[in-house]
Amino acid sequence: MTIALSERNWHELWEESWQNSHSDCSGSSDIILEYPKQLAQGYKRHIQLRNGSSLTLHNYDFPDDIIVIDEQPRKEDCLEFVFNISSNYQRSDGCYVGAGQNYLAGMPMPGGSSKDLAGRRLAVDIHIEPYLLELLMEGQMEALSSELKQIVAGDEELPFLRSQKTTPAMQLALQQILNCPYRGQIRNIYLEGKALELMALQLELTVADYQEPQKPTKLQRDDIERIHHAKEILLRHFDNPPSLLALARQVGLNDRKLKQGFHQVFGTTAFGYLHHYRMEQARSLLRQRQMNVKEVARAVGYASQSRFCDAFKRKFGVTPRSFQQKA
Repeated sequence: MTIALSERNWHELWEESWQNSHSDCSGSSDIILEYPKQLAQGYKRHIQLRNGSSLTLHNYDFPDDIIVIDEQPRKEDCLEFVFNISSNYQRSDGCYVGAGQNYLAGMPMPGGSSKDLAGRRLAVDIHIEPYLLELLMEGQMEALSSELKQIVAGDEELPFLRSQKTTPAMQLALQQILNCPYRGQIRNIYLEGKALELMALQLELTVADYQEPQKPTKLQRDDIERIHHAKEILLRHFDNPPSLLALARQVGLNDRKLKQGFHQVFGTTAFGYLHHYRMEQARSLLRQRQMNVKEVARAVGYASQSRFCDAFKRKFGVTPRSFQQKA
């Protein structure tokens, strides 16, 4: 038997799970969500980590195949390192992912249908915002493969990296995450380390031979004007920004010059600048008390309320709900 759902219906079922789990952004860093009982038995566990990333652990059994149909492409707000331990499923780009495979998902998601096949699903996802990955790479983004750079830049034409086999070193780190022996803050430190280890192991498979970073070229007046124009475009469309490649095309620069020039002019990456602006807009809206947290998250371009709450707390040291109550 196969159950077919629209993307909207699928999200509505998960909204009920969020409400039943009391995920009201009250500060909890570990939330367990029951999978909608109409579809499967099991749970999804969301763990916020201190370094600006988060883990999602999937553990459930599908009695039937489930197809989720989403006709419209959508923007996500983070990169997703996906490690599938068991089960088989089809991504929205039509590619099947088998047990023991992993891949990296970018921010734009194509329309289409995804399919979970009947059976047990056990997986670990790591979420990280693009500007944080750039910080972790410490200016060595040019050493990455061209495909990986396209993913980080948010290229609509490449929303996923091709699936690759999970190595024994990755398998060990995954089992250590699933069987973490610690509690409290020690547990979070341990999980942060394992998440970074998994990201490093996955990136290692796609990193090109190291090259000495080239010195940034001197910007001409016309280049600076184009970079300021790019900033204006980002701010006008901060709730649904173009990808870096699309932005570069709009202002007549290549993506490399836009990245280097943006950092020279504004002292941060385009993603970092946009993130700061979105958080400031969110803080202003919360202070006005005319929207609830969920509405503010959507207003500043976050499809996921939980990720918005994580990002706001990392930025300001307080949850959106607590900030609004005290404003």
